[in-house]
Amino acid sequence: MQGDGQRPRRPFVRPYAITWGRTDPARSDELEIETLVASNPLGEASLDTLVLESHEIVLLCREILSVAEIAARLEVPLGIARVLVGDLAERGLVDIHRPLSPSDRPDLALLERVLYGLREI
Repeated sequence: MQGDGQRPRRPFVRPYAITWGRTDPARSDELEIETLVASNPLGEASLDTLVLESHEIVLLCREILSVAEIAARLEVPLGIARVLVGDLAERGLVDIHRPLSPSDRPDLALLERVLYGLREI
């Protein structure tokens, strides 16, 4: 239904059909759900050659999104989004920005002091 304010539904496709039965991306490292993804010029130039979901990811990532947000917007399981994003990154069609490792993150006590200082302003 178009007039009821709901988005039109895509036809149902089994998740394994989208990834050709693969459950792991071409990249050897797993993408965290908070990994940020951005389109790049090579991906934009390749839009006409990409399959539906990959095409949509490149378009969506004109605005930087996390892997979790991509999965939600495409309405696919998180694992499928990881495979698709990993494949696009492997081909150089999107840029990924991984979160800092726990050892690279600021100390929790420092963050609490900063938050306290901001509240005092």
